[in-house]
Amino acid sequence: MDQQHFIKNIDFAKVLELASLVDYQDGRVVSRTLAQGKPLSLTLFAFDKNEEISSHSAPGDAMVYILDGEAEVTIGNEKFQLKAGETIVMPANIPHGLVANERFKMLLIVVFSLK
Repeated sequence: MDQQHFIKNIDFAKVLELASLVDYQDGRVVSRTLAQGKPLSLTLFAFDKNEEISSHSAPGDAMVYILDGEAEVTIGNEKFQLKAGETIVMPANIPHGLVANERFKMLLIVVFSLK
């Protein structure tokens, strides 16, 4: 019987550097989904300079952890400058977006209600 895994697209029982699991590509946003569904999604992203995710709202709280580079995060009407090693939480149902001031990589963790 196969063992069930809840995390995908990543090696198990191996020490990894998250930032190395997604590569930059010119003029693109690259993503690698590690888990998706309720109550949680985990996705790695690599943004080329000036690439963005335009303002939108989502039904879950979204935590961004910057792995490399710098990004501008907008939550509601506030703008935040984040660099590698920093994190911010974007509350559910509040418009938010991201833009790459320079190339950056992030881990996005979204937590949804089970209701």
